[in-house]
Amino acid sequence: MITLNGNDLTLEKVRQIAYLDEDCSIDPDCKINMAKSQKTVRDFVKKEQAIYGVTTGFGALANVHIQSSKSLELQKNIILSHAAGVGDPLPKEIVKTMMLLRVNSLIKGYSGIRYSTVNQLVKMINNNIIPLVPGQGSVGASGDLAPLAHIAMAMMGQGKVDYNGSVEAAADILKKHDIPPLIPIQKEGLALLNGTQMMSAVLSQVLLRAYNSLEWVIVSASMSIDALRASTVPFDPRIHSLRPHPGQQYVSKEVLDFIEGSTIRESHKNCGKVQDAYSIRAIPQVYGAVKDNLDYIKTVLEREYNSVTDNPIIVDGEALSGGNFHGEPLAITSDLAAIAIAEMSSITERRIDRLVNPLVSSLPPFLARGEEGINSGYMIWQYTSASLASENKSLSHPASVDSIPTSAFQEDHVSMGSIASRKALEVVKNCEKVIAIEIMLSYRGIEYLKPLETGFRLKEVLKRIAPTQSRFDGDRYFGQDFDNILNLIKRNGPENYIH
Repeated sequence: MITLNGNDLTLEKVRQIAYLDEDCSIDPDCKINMAKSQKTVRDFVKKEQAIYGVTTGFGALANVHIQSSKSLELQKNIILSHAAGVGDPLPKEIVKTMMLLRVNSLIKGYSGIRYSTVNQLVKMINNNIIPLVPGQGSVGASGDLAPLAHIAMAMMGQGKVDYNGSVEAAADILKKHDIPPLIPIQKEGLALLNGTQMMSAVLSQVLLRAYNSLEWVIVSASMSIDALRASTVPFDPRIHSLRPHPGQQYVSKEVLDFIEGSTIRESHKNCGKVQDAYSIRAIPQVYGAVKDNLDYIKTVLEREYNSVTDNPIIVDGEALSGGNFHGEPLAITSDLAAIAIAEMSSITERRIDRLVNPLVSSLPPFLARGEEGINSGYMIWQYTSASLASENKSLSHPASVDSIPTSAFQEDHVSMGSIASRKALEVVKNCEKVIAIEIMLSYRGIEYLKPLETGFRLKEVLKRIAPTQSRFDGDRYFGQDFDNILNLIKRNGPENYIH
């Protein structure tokens, strides 16, 4: 059980709850501030005080006064009318993360929402009652309105949910778990909808997969270094002490650790080759830059986890209208993530080419076996990796530089954060495939160099890779081998296969 208090949620805790189904609860101390802000909202309504989204309309209708007798209807209507998402449903882990992040923000006590309302989200999280949320429809200000509205609609017992892998009516599943459907009171509809939780949730998955991909690409790069009998001088710590970027030092050390004890490495230590191509020589610099940027993005994301991102915010008995819902911090970092991950796939593709290119590899042309000319080996897998790397370059064009005014010019600059994060997710999916291709090919390259062997630590990883690869005597369908490695990558980081 992980206790949420609005202040210390991390990416690792998100992983445990949303991906590993750890239960969560709300720190009882949060009830105090939540009750205070909710009472403030009730007082506003009693006094017919003009408060955005409580006693006024929304967006361009902010100047329309709403009588207190209509204030409950207003909250119900905003949920139903704003549930305007389209497209395929988001993965359930992402939606579960959205729910978790909304809880963590609302319990800080600045949103004027009841404890019981937020606790309903907790019950749904713990029972894996996950609303179906279409992936398209948010411009990232005011927050992720349409996607979050689909979650709030399910809380009201309307729409569909994913329940144990089956699509069911929300009302039926809430009833099954004795969870009364939400009847939102003043400000609760707005509080549930107004926030950056979709883009945060998608970017969370991007980071989880990107960190995992980084660990695997260090493995695949180390395999290629040995398969291509490349120099390990570029990984000498003395080089990296003179340019002390943390990521660069981390990657160079990891590569040396993986190939420590390699008899392949020993076999060409005194050859006349002076330098390798940049795709090998600059591995620490490129992947190191990726890691440093991922670490920065993680800092921004975790700060967002523990922020208040709705509007208006209830502080010291006042309702303050601001722009904390604007997704710009996440939009820019999502674009940065896409760029960094695209670079990871780009340099990896260049090593894939070297593995199959007879002009530079010193390995059999295209790693083929059998009669020469009749067998093409892995020739076309380089084409596939080139296609994926090229697609990633296109997807890396930043979404955050775009803006289209909404709500009759009231919302005249928007972040496009949800688009940036969804784009970054496609980039990391492509990158995983490129890494799988490098592993598949470098495995054959190392196999070709037998009886020489790679490093001690790397051999332990290869023991887990070997069962995924079928016997190779000549051309055949290699797609199953690729799928097996890709599934291995997506399931666990390489360290899970070492210790």
